[in-house]
Amino acid sequence: MSNNRAADEAAIQAVLADSYKAWEAGDADAMVADYTADATAIIPGSLRDSREMIRQSMASAFAGRLAGSSTVNKQLSIRFVGTDAAIVISESAILFAGETEVPAERTVNATWVFEKRDGHWLIAAYHNSPVLAPAQ
Repeated sequence: MSNNRAADEAAIQAVLADSYKAWEAGDADAMVADYTADATAIIPGSLRDSREMIRQSMASAFAGRLAGSSTVNKQLSIRFVGTDAAIVISESAILFAGETEVPAERTVNATWVFEKRDGHWLIAAYHNSPVLAPAQ
């Protein structure tokens, strides 16, 4: 990997780390700070089609069912597409308040699409899907 790609990868990982920290703090504003204004988030049954829509949804969730939660995340891969785009694949799960382990059935595979704008890596799209047991 070239030094430039190493720097880009580190910058992308920093964006993800900041997003995970914001989730743990229950801070929807900070969580979407590195999203593009036209970002999309697709989770089963839901399309959020702007940074503001994502922020509103997360603020509501942090005030309700996601209060006190955090996430467990494992980056599986990163692939650069040209000079200004990257795709990150991760495995993630929500750890609800009071839990010490995440049940396997709550694990999701996630796709993050990053775009480099004005020298900064931003999240342009997010999608997740439940991990199915091998027999499914």
